[in-house]
Amino acid sequence: MSDDARLDEERATERRAQVLHMDYVDTSGIDNKQLYKDLLSVPELYNLRVIPLRLVDVNLLFGVTNNTSQKTMNELVQRFADDRVSFALISDVGYREYMRLYDPPEKVVYHDIDINQASQPEQVDQISAMLTEVRADDMLAYLVTQAHQLNASDIHVETQPDDVRIRFRIDGVLHVVARLQMDKYHVLIAAIASAGNVSTSADEAQQGHIAEKVTMADGTHVDVNVRLETVPTINGMDVVMRLFNMEESMYILDRLGLSDTERKVVDDIIAKPSGLVLVVGPTGSGKTTTLYSMLHSLSNDERKIITIEDPVEYQFPGITQISVHSKEGGDDNSFADKLRAVLRLDPDIVMVGEVRDMDTAKTALQASLTGHLVLATFHASSAGAALTRLSDIIGQNPLFVSAIRLVMAQRLLRQLDGTTKQAYAPSEGELQRINEVLATLPESIPRPSLEGLQLYKPGRSDTNPFGYSGQVAVREQFTMSDKLRELLENPKSQLSTKTIEEAAAASGMLTMVQDGMLKVIAGETTLQELFRVVG
Repeated sequence: MSDDARLDEERATERRAQVLHMDYVDTSGIDNKQLYKDLLSVPELYNLRVIPLRLVDVNLLFGVTNNTSQKTMNELVQRFADDRVSFALISDVGYREYMRLYDPPEKVVYHDIDINQASQPEQVDQISAMLTEVRADDMLAYLVTQAHQLNASDIHVETQPDDVRIRFRIDGVLHVVARLQMDKYHVLIAAIASAGNVSTSADEAQQGHIAEKVTMADGTHVDVNVRLETVPTINGMDVVMRLFNMEESMYILDRLGLSDTERKVVDDIIAKPSGLVLVVGPTGSGKTTTLYSMLHSLSNDERKIITIEDPVEYQFPGITQISVHSKEGGDDNSFADKLRAVLRLDPDIVMVGEVRDMDTAKTALQASLTGHLVLATFHASSAGAALTRLSDIIGQNPLFVSAIRLVMAQRLLRQLDGTTKQAYAPSEGELQRINEVLATLPESIPRPSLEGLQLYKPGRSDTNPFGYSGQVAVREQFTMSDKLRELLENPKSQLSTKTIEEAAAASGMLTMVQDGMLKVIAGETTLQELFRVVG
């Protein structure tokens, strides 16, 4: 527990003592805690919820907690009738500290979580029991370490009526790894809140960032770098921790899985860095990874690159990165205000973590029209939906149209394990759905033959019972064509996502559904996975 959290606990205990007209002892101030093992056995200390604090001559002082009953105190007075027995209130954390001295925990063995047994009751029980034995900082560091080993993107701490469930999101799917009792959950949540600078008693959602180095009890050094999202529920505060990968090698264009056509579009932008580039999609679709990979390729000694992020997820050498905590109401810390200040620093390239409002959108547009390359993320379901939303925000502006270099929408699908996937002949219904999508392919895209087509479904093995391994991206890239320019610049056009997508398709754009269907036919993923994610 952090010093601030411990101080809050002691102050609350002192106030309770005043209400109950009892003496209070701050056990954190007792450096050399004396143990009186001959007075009460360890099981009695657990059952009675008391701690012998001091025995001087016949004066015996017991520390009691808020959960110690009056009946227990009366029985202790009778049991030690030869002594003058008195009681003082101590904090729950103080009681637990004493109990670790009376009943030292066995050396903790950190068990690795096996994804092949994830959600299996035996492993969940084993990990749950292990977490009850370790200190709060170690709990957080252990969960982050295991999540990284399993390539998980998120850690979810979810309060339930009877316990607290901990799940990892791996390849887009959640797996239960442990369950905590409420007393241990409160210890963990206090450590998370202190490290992330959020409040455990807030009645609204909060955001935070944890970036610290933790030395665990076994000497292991762990870098904890997560984005924190909290929300109050009827059972307590739920937490989602988004993991950041600290390896620079993760952020290169070659790892994005871009097709030759998609890569050419990106390479053209890098060769002539100006205009507006938007990467759109829901949370967890890899938007930031895509932008970071572009930044990594753009970075050199001849360019000044500045990013505005909430929060800074990965630190790049040679790039000026600004962390901003955006709030509603357009205060001085908003993205738009920071962006205007950044533009006065004469950057060549600016990355805006997210376009959230009209002011930021207009400022980003103005910057992209004056020779800057502006990269940004945007929450939208598709490239067409992103343009519809932007036109709603800033209107049908010819300048806006001329600024657009690329709008890329993307999703992540689970990729089949090539060693276990099982081939099967598609049903008539599946063939019909495939043909419906292929019939809409742009003329420039060769239509694959469906003669003797085999689809694949996930298989099982001892090392991979789920049948998936990693993720594959499906994308659509909107670039400006004459038909699209005419549509977007015409004030009489009835702009909608459908009309924009139809014009883009007529100009040769491959949609995410079409891109995904080609990957299904190629055996990279399943039809069910495509429609689960893309719809």
